[in-house]
Amino acid sequence: MRKTYLNFSKPTIGQEEIKEVIRTLKSGWLTSGEKSKSFEDKFACFIGVKHAVVLSSGTAALFLSLIVNEIQPGDEVITTPFTFISTANVIHHLSAKPVFVDIDKDTFNIDPAKIAQAITKKTRAIIPVHYSGQPSDMKSIMDIAKSNNLQVIEDAAHALGAEYYGKKVGSLGNLTCFSFFPTKNITSGEGGMITLNNDKKAKRLLRLRLHGMSKDGWKRYAREGSWYYEVHEAGYKFNLSDINAALGLAQLAKIDKLNRKRNTLVNYYLKTISKIPGIKTIKVKPEMKNSWHIFPIWIDKEILGINRNQLIQKLWERNIGTSVHFIPLHLQPFYQKNYHYKKGDFPVTEKVYDGILSLPLFPDMKKEDVDDVIEAIQDSVK
Repeated sequence: MRKTYLNFSKPTIGQEEIKEVIRTLKSGWLTSGEKSKSFEDKFACFIGVKHAVVLSSGTAALFLSLIVNEIQPGDEVITTPFTFISTANVIHHLSAKPVFVDIDKDTFNIDPAKIAQAITKKTRAIIPVHYSGQPSDMKSIMDIAKSNNLQVIEDAAHALGAEYYGKKVGSLGNLTCFSFFPTKNITSGEGGMITLNNDKKAKRLLRLRLHGMSKDGWKRYAREGSWYYEVHEAGYKFNLSDINAALGLAQLAKIDKLNRKRNTLVNYYLKTISKIPGIKTIKVKPEMKNSWHIFPIWIDKEILGINRNQLIQKLWERNIGTSVHFIPLHLQPFYQKNYHYKKGDFPVTEKVYDGILSLPLFPDMKKEDVDDVIEAIQDSVK
């Protein structure tokens, strides 16, 4: 058994990040400013879009994306129940209705055929979630959206650096939302980003993220700034500090290297874990490039003789951390009470959830750590 605990995930922070943050602290400018703008510019360049708008969280990104797409009370937004709670919460906060549809049994991404079946006269947008870092079937989704005059807002919290037919996620839908939470492929401590090509919506996003003001602090308090500003709509406090942006900038410079390390570890996992009867991994389609935010496995308890919860406990006893992505939203009491969802509504999602388990994955892991995980699984299912 391992002597030290193997975390499920942890950020990779080096001297470059530390120096960038210290430099910002010494600059005397801590809130949104030059670093935030630089983070946006370099992020947009990396994705290949005209605009990137940095925000305080991925949740804030989803929320403002709905607002600039004019989602109103009573509107319907289609998404997957197999996601983190923020994907649906932002829809609820606008008094719109989250309409869940089932997932594909091989990729665990939203099923485009089910999307088409769920569209009504009230449907206004689709939020596909790129599960684990593998892009959803965006061609089918965009075709459905175009034929029904719908907006596509991608939840790409898992998918920074992922590609679909050679195009980066972030340049496929109408707007794309990223997260920089500490477990993500890069982190800014907390933070999020929206990428888009629409000039008008980008300008409005910049205004909405800071109270609806025409100028942020940098444009008011710096020497070249002016004290005068105007408010044309009630905005929010969703800006990101330059301290966070400095961390994000240093991380963004390493994104390709960090993702290569994730891919190497996943390939090493796959060499052994696919040989264990009763364990399934997601199907990676050849036209996709997965950014591998997480490495999920699915457990067939009938073959293994052990269920997911029991395996989590046995791995924990051997000093190995794990997680579950995700508890389906339609099984959560809030969504059952407020939207009348119930167990049995989405059978593929429920079957996947019953056996899903995310194994440790982060760039600083070693192959020896993967060996420990595989050995612990093998010992647990004997």
